[in-house]
Amino acid sequence: METQTNEDLSVGFEQERVSQKKENVFRRIGKSNFGRNFKRNWTYLLFLIPAVVITFVFAYIPMYGLLIAFQDFVPGDSIWNGYWIGFDNFTEFFGNYVFWDLMGNTFLLCILGFIIGFPLPIIVALMLHSTKNKKLSKFLQTVFNGPHFISLVVLVGMLYLFFGRYGLVNNIIESVGGERYSFFLESKAFRPLYILSSNWQDFGWSSIIYLAALSGVDQSQHEAAMIDGASRFQRILHVDFPAISSIVSVMLIMSIGGLMGVGYEKVLLMQTDGNIGVSEIISTYVYKQGIQGTRAGYATAVGLFNSVINLVLLIIANTVSKKFSENSLF
Repeated sequence: METQTNEDLSVGFEQERVSQKKENVFRRIGKSNFGRNFKRNWTYLLFLIPAVVITFVFAYIPMYGLLIAFQDFVPGDSIWNGYWIGFDNFTEFFGNYVFWDLMGNTFLLCILGFIIGFPLPIIVALMLHSTKNKKLSKFLQTVFNGPHFISLVVLVGMLYLFFGRYGLVNNIIESVGGERYSFFLESKAFRPLYILSSNWQDFGWSSIIYLAALSGVDQSQHEAAMIDGASRFQRILHVDFPAISSIVSVMLIMSIGGLMGVGYEKVLLMQTDGNIGVSEIISTYVYKQGIQGTRAGYATAVGLFNSVINLVLLIIANTVSKKFSENSLF
């Protein structure tokens, strides 16, 4: 029995020694692979340094300012030594009578814009890629990309020129016997005007990433599909779209993650006393409370709450995508 126990101990020590050797070998291999990869790619890593520094300085360092969401902060006070009030700012916002109106207006504006705006660049990219006349395709791409470079102030000014009380559209309506319609004073007209103008401005620019992915499609697949008698629509459906499906999944996750992140600039420019009931959203409320109302702590709490919603939506979208497909961000 004693001899058997000694043999078992020796076998156990030998197995432990072997496992330790394997671990040391894997560790050395990992270090050597890291060294070889670093030597081979150090130039690319060097180009990444400015982007990493800029992101750290302008995106991560300012995060300490979120502390004022939990303070009764007055501009000019020290962030580190502010008067701590905990979650009082959040409690005040959740109990405010405008809470559900802001949530509803923001959600409707974002979800309607998403339903129209997300598939539109994909359709445009597939259309431009399948166009036989490449000169026409490039011309259309230039035309579609042009509105992206129009500033928001100029764009809203154009909307007033076309849809204002005495704009072009109302002049045409009056000339055919109709009555002038106040597009900027009627709450029903705000969302269509905002969403359609935003999509008109951005759909061409957003299609570029899909066009870049389509440029890598193997033309032999199209030739094989044509030999099999596939129509142009069938080739788009079974050759082109599968080639960009991974890009579509990633863009879908990112779009859902920023679903509630609509900016305040254009909304403020289009906002009037007549449409404020549907145009007051979280971002405009944050701007008015933080800048006009000098309630920086309260505005930061509202903005932080909106960011948390976007983060939760991003995680949910990524989890669902990972479960039902092979594409995910993390």
